[in-house]
Formats: sequence, structure tokens, C-alpha cells
Amino acid sequence: MSSDQRDILETLKFELAFLEQGGYGRSVHTPRTPTRSFQDSLTCLNFSDPTMPHPCSECFLTDFVPKDAQSENVPCHHIPLTPEGETVDMLREHQLKLEDALRNWLRATIRRIERERAAAAKAEPG
Repeated sequence: MSSDQRDILETLKFELAFLEQGGYGRSVHTPRTPTRSFQDSLTCLNFSDPTMPHPCSECFLTDFVPKDAQSENVPCHHIPLTPEGETVDMLREHQLKLEDALRNWLRATIRRIERERAAAAKAEPG
């Protein structure tokens, strides 16, 4: 379990908005350098810091990573995004397919968390 204190729902909503606004498009400054899902947005604890002061294990995204991929260099790139288990790592050469899979995963995950929170709020004694 991560030690990330950010609100997971708000952070995933931010990530979805970032994606939908073209945040993972090629940079005009470095058009030949592909963007990196999660890492190149404010969702990443180490955003814009090449020294990577925070271990990935601190990020809530690692809670979505299968146990056997937790020790990967970039664990969030091993989150299963599709029913077939495709990940950022597997789809990195297919930008449009990757963005579609990431968008669908974010939307589904946001809906699931919202449902869980609504159910928990109903269950709380009022």
C-alpha cells in the first residue's frame, strides 16, 4: 500500500483532464522525444525532477500494479489498462491506442472509486 496522501479521485480526474487536453502530445521543443504516460504529468511524484527523490512505491498508482511488476523501473507503466491486460509499457509504440486505453482505464477507475465512496457514505451512521 502506498503512502501517498493525495486524494486519489481528484488526482485521477486531473490525469484524465490532462490526457484529454492533449497533455501527452509531442512537445514543440522536443518533437522526437515521446512523452511518458503518468511520468510527464503532475500525477507523478517525481514530475520534472530527474533525481527522482521519491520512490515509486510512495505513489498511489503502485496500488494498481500487479505484485509481480512492483519492482519494475517504472511500476505505473505495468498497470493493466485493458481487459486483455495491456499496459503503458506494452502500448508505448502505439500512441493513439495507448491514449485510448489510458482514457478508458481512468474513466472506469474514477467511476469505481466514486461508487465505492458513495456506498461508504451511505453506510456511515448519520
